[in-house]
This record gives sequence, C-alpha cells and structure tokens, in this order.
Amino acid sequence: MRVVIAEDNVLLSSGLELLLTAKGFEVAAIAEDAPGFIAAVAEHRPDITIVDVRLPPTFRDEGIHAAIHVRRQYPGLPVLVLSQYVEQQYAGELLSDGRGGVGYLLKDRVSRVSEFIDALRRVAAGGAVMDPEVIAQLLTRHTHDPIADLTPRERQVLALMAEGKDNATIAARLVISENAVHKHIGNIFVKLRLSPDDSGHRRVLAVLTYLSSQ
Repeated sequence: MRVVIAEDNVLLSSGLELLLTAKGFEVAAIAEDAPGFIAAVAEHRPDITIVDVRLPPTFRDEGIHAAIHVRRQYPGLPVLVLSQYVEQQYAGELLSDGRGGVGYLLKDRVSRVSEFIDALRRVAAGGAVMDPEVIAQLLTRHTHDPIADLTPRERQVLALMAEGKDNATIAARLVISENAVHKHIGNIFVKLRLSPDDSGHRRVLAVLTYLSSQ
C-alpha cells in the first residue's frame, strides 16, 4: 500500500516513514509543502495520503486545503489528516462529501501505534475515522449558537452589518471609530469561526449566521 506524506517536521515525517515501512506500507514520497504534496499525489497516485493541517509558508491551513484539493481532483482518494489542534470548519468540510476514505486525527494519536495503523488501514479501505476530540467539538459547534459568544457591542455591529451598513456608517451610528468597527468585525469573524481564506465572503457568511439565529 503506497503512501504520500505531507509533513514539514523532519522528525515526524522520518518517524512516520520508519513506522509505516515497518508495518508493510510503501512511502512513495514525503512533501514539505502543499504544492509538493499535490505534485507527489499526481505522480505516484498513492493508495492513501497523510497530511499535516499546517504547512509552509504561513503554517495556517495550507495542508488541509491541499487535502481538500486532491480529494476533489481524485474523488475518493483516501486522506488521513493530522493536526495539533481541532480545525472544526475543515474537519466538517472533509466529512461533507460523504465519499468516505477520510480521517482526522490529532497528532498525539500517532504515538499510539496500533490505533494509528488501524485508523490508516480503515481510511485506506474507504472508511471514515475521526478523533474523539474532533467529534466532541463538532457536536458542540452544531449545538451551540455562535452568536451567544459575541459581546453586546459585537452583536450591535453585526446587526448593522445585516442591515447592509458599511463600516463608516456603523461607526457613525455607534459613535465609535472606524478602526474600532474593524476590530469588532475581526473578532466576530474569529468567534463565528470564519476562515481568513473566505475573506471575500466572510461578511456575507457572518450576516447569514446572524439571520439564521434570529
């Protein structure tokens, strides 16, 4: 079973290579960034891929975007994502296509060798494997109203955004500076877990979230 790994940490990638080789896997390639990973998948057409969420150059979400990209380019390609933290939005997006062959584990699971190898084999066979912590946070996300996390001022700003007001108008209405409005909106995006990569749409998504909670 051939594997392509996307991991910039040399110690972890070397450890994974040794572990997988000892368990009968063939590590076809190890990429340190998203473009290298996408190219390696195209070249080797692996049976499964292992991808770190955060890759160079920004170490934010390049890996998870690369994973989603190859899943779209090669439908059903098994992808096991490793992350230091739970990235709820992207964990949910990976699950949403319903094709299976996807896993999302926190990195500390790698040290539990038998669990990790079992998860890898299940994903390669078309199953879905989610870290218990990921499941817990996704359930919390879907049962908790994110608007409740906003401060009263942030709710005022979001309500005016929902009315179609621009930042200058919001600032004048609330008698605060435009810079303050900008900061409030930034906090709203963070609390509503709207990705920076949705920069052209985050305002719309924030308003939709607000309207759906009313």
